[in-house]
Amino acid sequence: MIEAAYLHIPFCHHICHYCDFNKVFFKNQPVMPYLEKMRDEMKQTVERYPANDLKTIFVGGGTPTALDEKQLTYFLESIHESFPVHDVKEFTFEANPNELTEEKLRILHAYGVDRLSIGVQTFNEQLLEKIGRVHSNQQAFQAVDEARKIGFRNISLDLMYSLPGQTISDFKETIDIAFSLDVEHISAYSLIIEPKTVFYNLMNKGKLRVPSQEDEAFMYEMLMDEMDKHGYSQYEISNFARSGYESLHNLTYWDNNDYYGIGAGAHSYIDGIRRSNIAPLKKYMQAVTETNHAYLDEISVSKVERMEEEMFLGLRKTNGVNKASFYEKYKVEMNEVFSEPIKEYTNKGLLEQTESSLRLTKKGRFLGNEVFQAFIGGI
Repeated sequence: MIEAAYLHIPFCHHICHYCDFNKVFFKNQPVMPYLEKMRDEMKQTVERYPANDLKTIFVGGGTPTALDEKQLTYFLESIHESFPVHDVKEFTFEANPNELTEEKLRILHAYGVDRLSIGVQTFNEQLLEKIGRVHSNQQAFQAVDEARKIGFRNISLDLMYSLPGQTISDFKETIDIAFSLDVEHISAYSLIIEPKTVFYNLMNKGKLRVPSQEDEAFMYEMLMDEMDKHGYSQYEISNFARSGYESLHNLTYWDNNDYYGIGAGAHSYIDGIRRSNIAPLKKYMQAVTETNHAYLDEISVSKVERMEEEMFLGLRKTNGVNKASFYEKYKVEMNEVFSEPIKEYTNKGLLEQTESSLRLTKKGRFLGNEVFQAFIGGI
């Protein structure tokens, strides 16, 4: 049962210093030909795997709002042709504040987009410049305000912490401003220095100073405390929501359920097979034309691997991995399969068991990656 679809728009008007996603500069790119091939791939995919059970659609990038109004309309019409948009429970569009014009917002709303994920990252304008973002605070405020006027009732903000030069007070100010915007959902991610990024090159040259591990841990603890005080429940390591506004799409990933991946470099998981699409645009477009798909590789995931993934994905959620659901999927008890890591990390105070689930403790959320690794390759 395929409940989610991810659609990838790789175009950006500006490349951020920390970003390692599959993306290209917008200028001189074959935008409409790419969208046409995405339209073809959507049709080809649902012919093979019908979208009868689809519950969520998520458009990410790159920067989907880099598309102009004509391109945006064409793309949204393509989605409607292949997917039952009016039946889905959540249709998310990633956006940059400076690109969310009133006209684009009206188009998105008219075509059924009901959730915006706005990449703010920080409300410190000096830090925005330092990390390569080109929007202003005023544009972020205006984007949220305009979206509300047009009818969006589910808005998420993306924030980052442990940024170069960021202090604890800087991050506290950003959180406070985010609260003042009264949005339904907030994601907050610690900066990870990835290869092939501006920050990676600066770090290798000794020109990048980031907060200490102690300050990063303090920022995360402050984040959790402040979210709780302001009525946002933490439902995943980096995600906080008001009741009923958790990201249904991302929960599909963390529940290790099936999903489509459409577009250059997109990933899918269907019937126990993980596929990754060709990333370079021209090769992607050629593959869709010549082979009726864009798969670069296909990996059949064994039962053991699926169980491992169930653990390290599910433990990201604050309610953890449900024991009954695990048994229903794999016909074996979680505590039998993973008795050793469960015992070890429970004794360390990083895991705890309830009657229905296994989950990270608050201390465990700080050291999640260490815990996740313990469930890989140990069976």
